[in-house]
Amino acid sequence: MTIRHIVMWKLAAEDVQTRSDQAKEISRLLHKLTGVIPDILALEVGINALNPEANFDVVLTADYLDEAGLQRYNDHPEHRKVAEYIHSVISDRAAVDFRVAKPL
Repeated sequence: MTIRHIVMWKLAAEDVQTRSDQAKEISRLLHKLTGVIPDILALEVGINALNPEANFDVVLTADYLDEAGLQRYNDHPEHRKVAEYIHSVISDRAAVDFRVAKPL
């Protein structure tokens, strides 16, 4: 079964423009990984559009063939670079990984 990996981030910046710029950069960097890390079966990034004071700012939904594929993604040097940037601009993170019958 496919593994679906969902991660949400709350950006630390209080300035609306800075948060918008950082959310777009996170999206851009994550999308670039699809051409670099073959274990990614599907990847979507969403930037929050409503209730910014209550909601998380950015969400990643990605599918991997199995747990080993997700682990290779996590360990990949290009993913680590993106994760380093993300961790430098966030205040909170939530994640869940679960099995699905059909990939995105």
